[in-house]
Amino acid sequence: MLEPLLPTSTGCCGRWRDHRQVINGIIHRLGTGCQWRQLPARYGPWQTIHKRHMLWSADGTWERLLQHVQAVADAGGGIDWDINIDPTSIRAHQHAAGAPAMPVCASSEKGHPQTGMLHEALGRSRGGFTTKIHLSADGKCRPLSLIITSGQRADCTQFEAVMDKIRVPRLDLDELFRCGLFSGRRRSVSG
Repeated sequence: MLEPLLPTSTGCCGRWRDHRQVINGIIHRLGTGCQWRQLPARYGPWQTIHKRHMLWSADGTWERLLQHVQAVADAGGGIDWDINIDPTSIRAHQHAAGAPAMPVCASSEKGHPQTGMLHEALGRSRGGFTTKIHLSADGKCRPLSLIITSGQRADCTQFEAVMDKIRVPRLDLDELFRCGLFSGRRRSVSG
């Protein structure tokens, strides 16, 4: 179901490790909260799993996978459209800031310096650096969209942005048949 959505190896660095094994390693790491280096050997080298996770985060693969899974769930009536939005603040380590400064677009917000911290989504508070995740979820607590901002951002200012990011693509009839979500007989339209 997900295989066609996953990137293929370019061939310049050899064959990629099995996607299923790598995805299971990523899920294990995210589920347990362990460090990359502490991943069990059955998932393969931790460096491979980390690099693939970072690559797929940067190129939008995870976003495509989420949209596809949401579309299949919506077509099967599996999304409860009672939407909940909940932001949460996360403390960052005192040494979290300091990624190389990246050029920031000219439309920087008032009161926020144009530095690399804007790209890191780190904000300052009395307790140190914080990041805030604004998440929308369906009635079954499955994520629909999220935005990451600096920790001092007000929750109410991100409501519209989180709602605007909710996009559940609709499957066409061929995909419904392929996924087994439509069991009716196929009719051809002759013209």
